[in-house]
Amino acid sequence: MGYGRGRASYAEKTAIRTVVLASADADFRQRLRQHLTAMRWQVREAGGGAEAIALLETAAAEAMLVDSTLPDLAVAEFAAEMRSRHPEMDLLRIDGGVEQQSGKSPRRNELLHALRQAQENAPGGSTDMVAWADAPVAAPQAGAAERLAPRDKRAMATMEVAASLRTRRAERPSDAGFDQPAEAEARWVEAARSVASPVEARGQVQARSIALPEMVGEGPGMRELARLVRLVAPRSTTVLIEGATGTGKELVAKAVHRLSPRSGKPFVVLNCAAIPEALLEAELFGHTRGAFTGAVQSRTGRIEAAHGGTLFLDEIGEMPLSLQPKMLRFLESGELQRVGDNETMRVDVRVVAATHQPLRQRAAERAFRLDLYHRLAVFPVAVPALCERMEDVLPLALYLLGRLGEEMPVKRLSPGAASKLMDYDWPGNVRELAHVLERAAILAEDRMEIGAGEIWF
Repeated sequence: MGYGRGRASYAEKTAIRTVVLASADADFRQRLRQHLTAMRWQVREAGGGAEAIALLETAAAEAMLVDSTLPDLAVAEFAAEMRSRHPEMDLLRIDGGVEQQSGKSPRRNELLHALRQAQENAPGGSTDMVAWADAPVAAPQAGAAERLAPRDKRAMATMEVAASLRTRRAERPSDAGFDQPAEAEARWVEAARSVASPVEARGQVQARSIALPEMVGEGPGMRELARLVRLVAPRSTTVLIEGATGTGKELVAKAVHRLSPRSGKPFVVLNCAAIPEALLEAELFGHTRGAFTGAVQSRTGRIEAAHGGTLFLDEIGEMPLSLQPKMLRFLESGELQRVGDNETMRVDVRVVAATHQPLRQRAAERAFRLDLYHRLAVFPVAVPALCERMEDVLPLALYLLGRLGEEMPVKRLSPGAASKLMDYDWPGNVRELAHVLERAAILAEDRMEIGAGEIWF
């Protein structure tokens, strides 16, 4: 793994006691920071493993408190890397476990005391520690839904779907669409486990996490996609995302940004196919006042607006050939020149591009510049079509129905409807699945279960 190494000596970089808090739970970080600050610790916060790595690249810490799960990196892998790169640093899990044996802070008791105080002051007064991600899913407690955020209510709804199958199995043991009713139950229970987000009500445990933020799927294709994204995210390497229309390429781009040290900076999107060719250059690079007819004032371009962050160029294959040399120069030099301006400026922007077209083939046909293709495809990532990962259809269906629950009561699928979804080849990919489910939820009217008759293709 290509994590960064600290350069100055450990003693030089830890003249004052510093602790890094690595957790996606901002509320818990805030409570813990208050207790540690009162004990005169300098606290640095990270929402995930990649951000924590970036913090340690600039300055080491005496100790790190890491959550039992991280949104971007496997905790065991992250801890092993920390042991290798920072053996002097005291590494503790937020649940109180010791991850680092070689380094021990002389003030470890202060850290453990602050942890206990932060957990005791949690909403509801629970002193339970955060559960590991593969813990079994617990049934919701009575009255818990009223205390949950909308995201967690959707997670409870997915678990209720799985529970309801047991009841329907007893009522309708010969449900159409599955030869064995137990098959329907097993598949839905597994789907519920794979997409339920963490439920923070007292007595709940954390469900198995999805592969990437907002990306649902545990099949081989999605696991490989998650592996590649996690590998490239901490770097500034240009990424080319390739995949059919509707596969979720923009979600992959957002995951690359979110799991990178640039996550706190802008994520700027430009669809190259949605802007007329005559305006695309000014939209990308900006323009000065009077640069062309209608330019009544200067304007910052999308590239400049993404300074420090990530620029996502969707449908890069639609970029006009006349503009591609200027884009290539920017990628090579990091400099841009506004339309109508003689001066150049340097910007720090990571570029992630996406296309549904075979760019290598288009470059061979001289419909796209070959040198620009090579500059974009430093790290190509392929998003599998939905027909290539049919094992993810049911988890995706649960996730999408949960999202629809923000506007209407969460509905469930009958086993017959689920079977119908599995028998379709999904040429429109995840986007088509989302539309089919939204239409089915409307057609079901006041009924809480979507039948096979409401699934239209």
